[in-house]
Amino acid sequence: MSAPQHDLLCIGNAIVDVLAPVGQDLIDGLGAAAGSMTLIDAATAHAIESRVDIENVTGGGSGANTAVVAARMGAKVAYLGKVTADEAGDHFTRDMREQGITFPSEPLPAADGTPTARCIVLVTPEGQRTMFTYLGACTEFTFEDVHESVVADAAITYLEGYLYDKPQAQEAFEHAARLARKAGRQVALTLSDTFCVERHRAAFHELVAGHVDILFANEAELLALYEVTDFEEAVTQVSAETKLAVITRSEKGAVVIGEGERHDVPTTEVKVVDTTGAGDAFAAGFLAGLSRKHDLVTCAKLGNQAAGEIITRYGARPTEAFTLTA
Repeated sequence: MSAPQHDLLCIGNAIVDVLAPVGQDLIDGLGAAAGSMTLIDAATAHAIESRVDIENVTGGGSGANTAVVAARMGAKVAYLGKVTADEAGDHFTRDMREQGITFPSEPLPAADGTPTARCIVLVTPEGQRTMFTYLGACTEFTFEDVHESVVADAAITYLEGYLYDKPQAQEAFEHAARLARKAGRQVALTLSDTFCVERHRAAFHELVAGHVDILFANEAELLALYEVTDFEEAVTQVSAETKLAVITRSEKGAVVIGEGERHDVPTTEVKVVDTTGAGDAFAAGFLAGLSRKHDLVTCAKLGNQAAGEIITRYGARPTEAFTLTA
């Protein structure tokens, strides 16, 4: 087996984040609860954008955030996700490539009529972030968008649970996992959200037990997956289903079960400014550690530190490269 060209390949929802400062009156007028996330259609996205002064447009999406943080930590990273050949899609593509990330995905033609996904983040003066998300082109990801050569050349293929909603995406996940296994590589999955787990519990069980080497979840997602209320019971079940399970527990740190051992890895308390992207950053730190052949405890410490760096600032990505030491 040849050495991989990339340490990590992330597959997920390709989204641009559109940030705009607003007053609370606009949030109220849109009928949204402050701090909430609402799924919207293309017409609603256009209507909201026409009412605000856009301050910043950045690449986004959970798996893309993981890809960027891992790349900033020195890992060699590739990414696959669906965009359209429109202004937002061009921005996402340019942003990923400027980060040094391999992004070979072919965009949908603009004439297709499905715009690139965007998350409109409305920020009030006190820093409250209310989000409106249009999923658009990213939901059109299919098995044909999985590049066999890219999967084969990545040590780990990391699958974002948020992408899992449509049957065609589920087929793409299984296809990517089989290609990775065929090439002698590893497969990682993040459960992403308790709502994702509840929608696809049986399918996630099958994916975890049959295709996944490394599972990332927070405590609530793990409990939802096994439909239990006791954390230790969930740990027992997951340890029987996958080679390596990595569970984050907020201020309690992380629990890592792998290689026949369990490690409870504490974290350092920091002043929390914005928790957006904390789980994405943790996975990036952990996987960047694996790429350097660190032991599991050191990987978890790197994950904790990466998440700690992110939550002390606004936004899900660092503004510059950073070096962490476990």
